[in-house]
Amino acid sequence: MNKEETSEKVRIWFQTTIQKMWPVAEGSLSLRKSPCIRENCQACAKGKGHLSYVLYGREGKRRFSIYVPEALVPEIEKALANGRRLQQVMNEAGVRYVHALKRERRLKSIK
Repeated sequence: MNKEETSEKVRIWFQTTIQKMWPVAEGSLSLRKSPCIRENCQACAKGKGHLSYVLYGREGKRRFSIYVPEALVPEIEKALANGRRLQQVMNEAGVRYVHALKRERRLKSIK
């Protein structure tokens, strides 16, 4: 954070930083074990069940879950990590923006 930073410089920093953050997602990825719908499934009969990845998230107040094929798990994990980083960048941008606006306001009142 720069003591002479303007609100415009904060905007440019934010836009430059988030351009590199694709893909992005919010939620959590879980490996779950569940039974299937087949009547005579040996895996279910032995208690093994079937493993699958699921992305859990929220849409407004509603929760959702989406099946994620195993081949896509690395990409979804990257998107979730980028989503957490984006949240951190937004928090930092907010603080820097407020400081810049206050500094700009103070400088205007001096002139």
